[in-house]
Amino acid sequence: MAHAKNHDYHILAPSIEPLLGAVAAFIMLFGGVLWMHGITPFVFLAGFAGVLYVMFAWWSKVVEESHAGDHTPVVRIGLRYGFILFIMSEVMFFSAWFWSFFKHALYPMEEYIGSGYTPPFIVPVDALHLPLINTLVLLLSGCAVTWAHHALVHENNRKDLVTGLALSIILGIAFTGLQAYEYGHLLHEGWEFGADEFYSNFFMATGFHGFHVIIGTIFLLVCLIRAMKGHFTPERHVGFEAAAWYWHFVDVVWLFLFFAVYMWGVPS
Repeated sequence: MAHAKNHDYHILAPSIEPLLGAVAAFIMLFGGVLWMHGITPFVFLAGFAGVLYVMFAWWSKVVEESHAGDHTPVVRIGLRYGFILFIMSEVMFFSAWFWSFFKHALYPMEEYIGSGYTPPFIVPVDALHLPLINTLVLLLSGCAVTWAHHALVHENNRKDLVTGLALSIILGIAFTGLQAYEYGHLLHEGWEFGADEFYSNFFMATGFHGFHVIIGTIFLLVCLIRAMKGHFTPERHVGFEAAAWYWHFVDVVWLFLFFAVYMWGVPS
């Protein structure tokens, strides 16, 4: 046959999703500018809805391709390499915030010659109270993901797979709730975003981490739904593997934040 497949690669069919995603992302970012200037939030919301639609439609096709057998061992290796590169880019993203935090902590602006800047009084935070609880919650969530992955790969135990994913999602939601409670407490105590470079670095680093926790929780929720539908097998579970890697990355970033920011950087 002239068009018979004689290789291990997956040749994608023409798709409109990349163009739709680019247009929706542009509308969302342009709408964000309009919103920040107090004009209207609806352009941003329309673009955001478009991005969500593209994500759902595109990844649904990826799942269908997996069921159709298009994800050969060679393709799965490529997907893993691609996700590793994505995590490496995320490492660089958080490295920038750590760089800024350490720079301003070790070489504060108020010590420069001719600077008239006076740093504000920072209300102390007990790192061994709520931040430590949050650390334990997130680490336990990572343990639950590892348990679920082990149950699938080594035992093909669907019950433990679902239970582990459900526990990790619950603990992820608990972490987000505790982080929101801490933000509310700190803002009530006088912490103010943008009032000082310390405040800006703290809220940007921990805030972006919290955003990644929310994304990771959604990632695990999708894996839970797929696991309940019987999508994963010990040999074919790249989506779940990527979610587990992402979640462990979030764990590691939080450990750096806990020791560098809460234990070392925040007054206690």
